[in-house]
Amino acid sequence: MAELRYLLLQVRDQDDPIREQEISCFASALDCDPAAIDCLDLLTERITAECLQSYDAVLIGGSGDYSAAGESDWLEQVLSDLRLLCQLGKPTFASCWGFQAIARALGGRCIHDPANAELGTIELTRTAVGAVDPLFSKLNASFPALAGHEDHVVELPPAAELLASSELVRNQAFKLRDSLIYCTQFHPELELPTFLQRVAAYPRYVEQIAGMTVESFATLCYDTPLARGLLRGFADLVKSSSH
Repeated sequence: MAELRYLLLQVRDQDDPIREQEISCFASALDCDPAAIDCLDLLTERITAECLQSYDAVLIGGSGDYSAAGESDWLEQVLSDLRLLCQLGKPTFASCWGFQAIARALGGRCIHDPANAELGTIELTRTAVGAVDPLFSKLNASFPALAGHEDHVVELPPAAELLASSELVRNQAFKLRDSLIYCTQFHPELELPTFLQRVAAYPRYVEQIAGMTVESFATLCYDTPLARGLLRGFADLVKSSSH
């Protein structure tokens, strides 16, 4: 079978140092050529049904300086486009900002919540639904993942099935019922070195959330290969669904 084609929806300024890194991180985690991933800049471009037809799956990652909990004409436009994406049932894997935006687009609630911010390697627990899900069932009942967020999805949309939770944040991963649309608050596309590159690119988050220097914070983090395997498993599900 030919290599899958992916469309990565990005929410990053042109001078964001992580724009290119995000592409390589997803490519590595999916075990695909970076050339198999095209990008669409949600800050300046719209999602269309015609555009989506060219791709097997959609990816959505984090955001350096944009919140899914805010209010703006731009965000309302993006949420409308994400509703179209979900209505069409295009296979999608969304992490962090993407998780929050899809939850909100479909009727969930996302708030700015520094008191429950998470940064670093966190421990997650599968739900009963996650234990029988074709993707999350491959994980252990408890597993570590890399995370970094201050916004928090406090209510999932009606169509969402909760797959995993952490001690601080109940809504850590969900799947849209009867679809291949998976969303995680954590970052399966990252491994420890690339996660620490992001932390270094946005050092203010370490100071605000962890209350320490980037160097000290780095010693507390460790890699999370099980969580990272979610993306390769997602690719396998997309391939099998297309037969």
